[in-house]
Amino acid sequence: MADLESKLIKDETIVFQTKKHWWALIRTSVIAGLLVIASLVLAWLQPDESSGLMGFISNVIGLIRAGLFIGGIGWIVYNFIDWGTARYAVTNMRVLTHEGLLRSRESDTLLSSVSDVRTQTPAVGRMLGFGNIQIMTASGDAGEDSFTSVRQVEQLKKNMLEQKAAAAKAGSASGAKPAPAGAAAPAGSAAAAAAAPDPMATLNGLAKLRDSGAITPEEYEAKKAELLARM
Repeated sequence: MADLESKLIKDETIVFQTKKHWWALIRTSVIAGLLVIASLVLAWLQPDESSGLMGFISNVIGLIRAGLFIGGIGWIVYNFIDWGTARYAVTNMRVLTHEGLLRSRESDTLLSSVSDVRTQTPAVGRMLGFGNIQIMTASGDAGEDSFTSVRQVEQLKKNMLEQKAAAAKAGSASGAKPAPAGAAAPAGSAAAAAAAPDPMATLNGLAKLRDSGAITPEEYEAKKAELLARM
């Protein structure tokens, strides 16, 4: 099971968490199930003779049947573990996701960088309670993430937008504090504010450097963690 709590930074808390719907396990295990069914059909067709040509054919069918059965069952078990590890969480700062077992796929997206969130619910999803979600960021196509067969997908989207709005409201409120009456502005404060780098612009620039291969993903993650700690 993915431990998203271990990825949290200082003052960060998970406000909503969900996982893949069981329909995703069925969808990815269709071929594996057909292999198991094929092995059962071969068991029914396998001749009983143990000698001569028919005995040879029986042995070949037995080997194929065993391979199909073991392969199908192993595939289903792998899909089950892979399905169980998928997690999607919204914190007060980021969107954290984890998918995959052998080919693990993890991402964390700053809520402030999210430009749009789109959901799509197929007919069977409306009946069973799941859907697909697409997260787009200011980085464009390079920062786009799509996830399928997610439980409570509309609540996931709602929490993302609510936390993004809350963070933006808090930021605007802190930035609009009035100065004490009669207090003079510190010398050079306007120039310092203008010269202060925008964290989001810095992250977007780092993402482009990572996508172009100028820096490694590890260097990008380390710099992003450093910037988040300062926010």
